[in-house]
Amino acid sequence: MLLGYVTNGFACHRLEDALNILAELGYRSVAITLDHNHFDPFDDDWLHRAETISKQLATLDMRCTIETGARFLLDPRRKHHPTLLSADQELRDQRIAFLCRAVEIAAAMQADSVSFWSGAADDETEQPDLFRRLVAGVCDVLAHAERHSVRLSFEPEPGMYIERMAQFERLHNTVIHPLFGLTLDIGHVHCLNDGDLTDHARRWQEKIFNIHLEDMLRGTHEHLMFGQGDMNFTEIIGVLTAVEYKGPVHVELSRHSHDAPNASREAYGFLSALWPERNGIEP
Repeated sequence: MLLGYVTNGFACHRLEDALNILAELGYRSVAITLDHNHFDPFDDDWLHRAETISKQLATLDMRCTIETGARFLLDPRRKHHPTLLSADQELRDQRIAFLCRAVEIAAAMQADSVSFWSGAADDETEQPDLFRRLVAGVCDVLAHAERHSVRLSFEPEPGMYIERMAQFERLHNTVIHPLFGLTLDIGHVHCLNDGDLTDHARRWQEKIFNIHLEDMLRGTHEHLMFGQGDMNFTEIIGVLTAVEYKGPVHVELSRHSHDAPNASREAYGFLSALWPERNGIEP
């Protein structure tokens, strides 16, 4: 396991400064949220930006994942819109184009995967049609990912069309592609009371490309500092160790940017203390 951090928790910092701070603390991976403040994927110099950040990561001996959950990047007035489910095909195409650019950035940076989600519907379309929209969009992005040999990790997200693991399984079984895997947000499983983590980890251990981790209270989708919720992290680390998960575990504290250096330090101290030395955080 590689302990990492999502940069949406460093929104008040320059990306380069955030990377240096995280490396100094001991993090070995970073999940870079493409957004206007850190890495605008629509800038003319996006490729040069990707190459520059990739060189910094290599110097810091860090790996990366590309995250696509920016709140207002595509629409400055509506959070997380448009989506793969938007009623307007042109709007769906905007999301698809963004995800395809994320794939190109991931390829340039040799990222572990591109993480994304379904979004929520913005009309009263029947469920079968919504599912067809989602599958069509995912397949379009997968075709681009295949050309660039980039993995896609899909995240079930509370409040979105795909929020539970059973829904993800249906999507996964419909798409069926070796590059299509899972971003497992363990807090989401907990807050939704969405089954047993051990069962999920074993069922999907070959397809978990990315993990998000934070504390949460059962029934409430709010990312909390470790120790402020009711999750059992000794048990969680034990599960990930038992299934021999080797990928990144990214702390996601998106509402802690105002205190990012201290929050990331506290999170690292909390989690690193739970890793048994024999299965320690990869140096």
